[in-house]
Amino acid sequence: MVVVAIVLANSNLVHAERINHEGRILGAIPVVTNAVLFNTPEADAIMGALQIFPKDHAWNEDISRRPVLANSDSIITNITSELLAGRRTLRAFYEMNFVIVPTNQPSVLINFFLYANESDPSPYPISTNMPVEGWPRETGSLTLDQWQRDINSTGGDRHSIVLQPGTGDLWETWLTQKTNSLWRAANGAKFNFNSNVLRPAGWTSGDAAGLSMLGGLVRYDECQRGMVEHAIRIIVKHSRQEYLHPATHYASVPATADPNVPAMGQRLRLKTGFVIPSNWTQEEKAVLLALKKYGAIVADNGNFFSISVAPDQRFSATAFDHLTTIGITNFEAIVTTQAGEGPRSSGAPTASAGADRRVTPGGSVQLTGLVTSTQPSQIRWKLYSGPASVMFDDSTRTNAIATFGTNGTYTLMLSVDDGVHAVAYDAVVVVVATDVHMNISRQGGNVLLNWTGGLAPYDVEGTALTASTNWTTLQTTSQTNVVLPMDLNARLFRIRTQP
Repeated sequence: MVVVAIVLANSNLVHAERINHEGRILGAIPVVTNAVLFNTPEADAIMGALQIFPKDHAWNEDISRRPVLANSDSIITNITSELLAGRRTLRAFYEMNFVIVPTNQPSVLINFFLYANESDPSPYPISTNMPVEGWPRETGSLTLDQWQRDINSTGGDRHSIVLQPGTGDLWETWLTQKTNSLWRAANGAKFNFNSNVLRPAGWTSGDAAGLSMLGGLVRYDECQRGMVEHAIRIIVKHSRQEYLHPATHYASVPATADPNVPAMGQRLRLKTGFVIPSNWTQEEKAVLLALKKYGAIVADNGNFFSISVAPDQRFSATAFDHLTTIGITNFEAIVTTQAGEGPRSSGAPTASAGADRRVTPGGSVQLTGLVTSTQPSQIRWKLYSGPASVMFDDSTRTNAIATFGTNGTYTLMLSVDDGVHAVAYDAVVVVVATDVHMNISRQGGNVLLNWTGGLAPYDVEGTALTASTNWTTLQTTSQTNVVLPMDLNARLFRIRTQP
């Protein structure tokens, strides 16, 4: 005779969200097993799950509230006057691309022929499919191998970028070319995207400013999410003999110390009063939102006022066309924070949203958030995701009461913003569902289980012991009933609901 018991079981509610500086939950980092090119869905998934440079790094710094430089108008006038009359608007240039490589990617030697003394020594983990600047959007019918070798002697800056998520390392080169047996480049720089460590003072990188190029590159995946989540690399015609954090190198040709000429590392911001037209493309809106919040960092000299965009063929031909209608006078120069200032100063706030919870429909939960801050801050709860709206009695209190009316899984985000440091975030998951009530009956030579409540999918579990923690999953289903054979050697059954 089969002995059965009704066991009501709910899932263990555990969360460990990784949240970036923009307040976006990143999810798990995909495992990289082979070299992945930048212009693929696989690369999108990897990049979307990474925190590229720490939350308080200059590339990720919210500068929307920074003061304007006293000589901002003079700097903007200078940037404008040094360009030809037809080039005094913002441009999107398709330039840098990159490859993502696994941790075990074999390294190869590179001959640094121009700035070897300011280069991180090779070998570098270069894959055979490493793209060189411009490919494939700007290189016509040439194959990647032909472009790597520059068979037509096209020249150009020929930057390259290699990203290794498993180590956090990032390698960037300039004037990169594949030869018969080796790679060669003018120089090479290694960064770690988990660190705020910069190049040594006075050293260049693949960029004239000594910056990481990937940190300021407009990518396809972020445009599709609707927000570029970092400052953008920008080019001016002429820069002065000075570099500002996070730059480490200047390239002033002709040389000048005029403070009205922008420095490498100079931070520019799209003015608050610029209204982003609602009918512009998603890519344009993503860029302009970033230029208001994170700004642009002067990284090199060139013949345009241009930002760097990955040459991803998935961008439409008109993705950034409206940017050319934005005059340089729509920008302003702001006071730049130094290495230990702003978000990198001591006293950053923290946030804890408390343990994950479970509640029945129509029920309320008193949240148990905890924040620390050394100065006045704005505290806020908000609904991050869920099937319906959530009512807060006072979303500015850490112990706010949240009320839910619809079954489902909700993620609530707690943030604390002191106006100086990176905003601190944490999330709590609240599952709204009725309790599981299970009935059990015999059906010939089988056992019939049916139940109500909970959220699908359901794990049907069984054990042969009356006092056991050794439960075995017998079936996973989205239905609310199962038929099981009586010879499973199970005497107790339970339903574990998801998530």
